[in-house]
Amino acid sequence: MGDQALPTLVQLAAQSLLEKQALAISALEDLPCDLFPLLFLEALKRKRTKVLKAMVQAWPFPCLPLGPLMKKTLDMGTLKIALSGLNMLLAQKDRPRRCKLQVLDLRKENQSFWNVQPQAVSTDCGPPPLKKRRNDLTEFHPEPGEKQVLKVTVDLCLELCDLDEPQTYLFEWVKKKKGLVQLCCKKLQLWEHCNCTVKEWHPYHLLDIMELLHLEDLELHYPWSLSSLAVFAFQLSEMRNLHKLFLSHIYIPVQMTSKEQKQRIGVFLTHLGKLDCLRQLHMDHVAFLKGNLQGVLRCLKTPLESLSISYCQLLISDFKCLPMCQNIAQLKHLHLKAIVLTCPKALQQLLEKVASTLETLDLENCKMSDSLLTAILPALSCCTQLTKVCFYGNNISMPVLKNLIQHTAQLSQLTEEMYPVPLESYDEPDALRAELGSQYCTELMNMLRDLREPQKVSFSVDQCPECGYRCYYDMDCLLSCQMSD
Repeated sequence: MGDQALPTLVQLAAQSLLEKQALAISALEDLPCDLFPLLFLEALKRKRTKVLKAMVQAWPFPCLPLGPLMKKTLDMGTLKIALSGLNMLLAQKDRPRRCKLQVLDLRKENQSFWNVQPQAVSTDCGPPPLKKRRNDLTEFHPEPGEKQVLKVTVDLCLELCDLDEPQTYLFEWVKKKKGLVQLCCKKLQLWEHCNCTVKEWHPYHLLDIMELLHLEDLELHYPWSLSSLAVFAFQLSEMRNLHKLFLSHIYIPVQMTSKEQKQRIGVFLTHLGKLDCLRQLHMDHVAFLKGNLQGVLRCLKTPLESLSISYCQLLISDFKCLPMCQNIAQLKHLHLKAIVLTCPKALQQLLEKVASTLETLDLENCKMSDSLLTAILPALSCCTQLTKVCFYGNNISMPVLKNLIQHTAQLSQLTEEMYPVPLESYDEPDALRAELGSQYCTELMNMLRDLREPQKVSFSVDQCPECGYRCYYDMDCLLSCQMSD
């Protein structure tokens, strides 16, 4: 048999029991709890569908963590078996005596549940209890007189124009079981990659079948008009445990008047301000942010740990509000990508304010000039907790890059540094002289190594002379079209 482990006596007993499904099902009533996981695995392996459905109805633990057993995020065969078993359970007037099932967990968590090997045949023994935490989905105790509702937990990354069969099957099943089942999702990503519209599972409808109180991480990579965002805001305010919100491609219809814009923005901000736990706010291609950044930040109830703004137009007044806003005074992560920095003084003041907490700073493609970068260097050198900095895509000369590296000499926590190649590496815009770029990067790397021990450093070229895309010089100053690990 080579290195293959011999089956234990208990595994052999489980395999023997499964030879006759009717016998296995009748044995569930008296089967020790700690044998349930092992028998479930064997039944799944041998495709004993009837036994699996019966085991779901007799499951003696609060949670059935099915996710780790699925090859895909949602495996159709396994999902259908589990939901069929739940159909039978929910149809019963009274639950079976030993059934304690409260949660069907379709996430990839709780791998250890299935690794436990039974050590003794005992009715009060079983896999170790799942870790409890705030807003835990594995425990639910109904109030006196309240009907117990079954929870189905899952993390989802959906392309709304191309929902796969298991996803559609799950959503339809939850919709039919309204009042008996709650769909609980902690992490949800919605993507839209095509021009068609799937009306049946528009984001509004999808969120309608979810228990929004459990949502902690929401990413909407989905083009919405400002009007649609205002409608969505009513659902947003129900996500009281939301920690991270990512909004992308929010556009303002051409025909919308200034008065209508102000009204829609006001509705959104009112509901955004009801989120008690929001810590990360990411806004990408958000048209209404121009002139309204102060309103967005001031409406927040709690201080942010992460603020990311990319591909948005901002006014000078938007920048000036940053150092004055108390809700970002303890930032750990600041990402401003493809934002034209029109007020360097405001950025300098913000860096001074968050110097003791800031861990990552990303100023990629911000059209920074030598003078602008030089203005923020004193403040940057005070950010002693920085672990990662990015200045890709900015037009910086060799002397100013040397000055930048000098100012980062005392930043001992840095583990990743991303700089642009100096302007002197180009004959003209987008015309890189590769050998010259390598010489400059070598000089900068030698300077870095003299000051401290860099861990990961790269220098970006906006347009590769061979492939036309961004390429990089690594720590050995070799040019590559792919970022090295």
